[in-house]
Amino acid sequence: MNPHLAVRFSALALLAAVFVGCAQLQELFVPSAPGVSGEWQALLDEVRVFEKRIGFEETDNFVDVEKNEESYPICGVASRLALPYSYEDPAIQWREIKTEKECRAAADGADVFFATVEAWGEIGTPVTLSMLGGKLDRFLYLVIHEDCHDQFDLPYGVEEALCNLITYKAMAAFTLQKYGPGTREHRAIRRYAEQQSTLTRATKSVYDELAALYARHERREISEDVLLRQRAAFFAKAERKLAVRRGELNNVSLANDMTYSRHYPLLEQAYEAHGSDLERTVAFFRQVDQHKPSTFAVRKRHRLLTETSVEFIRAYEAAVVETIEKELAQVPRR
Repeated sequence: MNPHLAVRFSALALLAAVFVGCAQLQELFVPSAPGVSGEWQALLDEVRVFEKRIGFEETDNFVDVEKNEESYPICGVASRLALPYSYEDPAIQWREIKTEKECRAAADGADVFFATVEAWGEIGTPVTLSMLGGKLDRFLYLVIHEDCHDQFDLPYGVEEALCNLITYKAMAAFTLQKYGPGTREHRAIRRYAEQQSTLTRATKSVYDELAALYARHERREISEDVLLRQRAAFFAKAERKLAVRRGELNNVSLANDMTYSRHYPLLEQAYEAHGSDLERTVAFFRQVDQHKPSTFAVRKRHRLLTETSVEFIRAYEAAVVETIEKELAQVPRR
């Protein structure tokens, strides 16, 4: 599953009257990415050459064009009284529902998250019409991110963040190579990658703060009414920080986004420890993949009977994080 949502670009309309007009000013300082051209297949081939150079193995993604499904709907429902750990947490019920209206109707007062995504990971995902009708930044993100998933077998809470990190860095490097440093394309994609990285860190901060509020409720320091009242005020403030629409942020959407954010700082440290070199970073995480403990070993160590419980999800991620830290300690410092 990859229900990752693109970050919103801010406008600089206030200065438009002073300079040369809103559209031109926005292009000057915050260039928007161009749309995907009809030459998308040639672009895809170039991305694949770049991926091979940084150590990706060939995948069977984006071989065909899906003409029957423009995008894929996702519908998640969870209680307002408990904050899920990630999108894998069984506290979230992911339902096969096609429309937002149906999704909200099925929630019965619970928190609900509905979105449509252009591609599903690790299924030999095809190119969809929404990918071809979108922007260059989103197209590059989807191709590299989904191809990245086929390179590793890590817990999703680590792999989603890792593939975002690799994708953001790869997008900027690819467009620098293809279009050049001063071009609209490279400036837009670099801006996209930088904003997404910033949003990732903000998401982690917001989630951790909300988790502290829920912890107070679990310790019975505050009542249910106080919890819901304080969380409503918190979400109103956090929506501005995360640049999401009013009423869009809730337990499901935040837990979903936290899956991509929780371990991002550690993974970025690993990238920097390897000289900000993508090829070395990919090789390092292949090594982590080989040295990580098995799921059976994690279950045995923590006396867990199933791999679907949130206790296992947390324990497996923690075990892989421990492996990363051990491997990272052996990397020579420059």
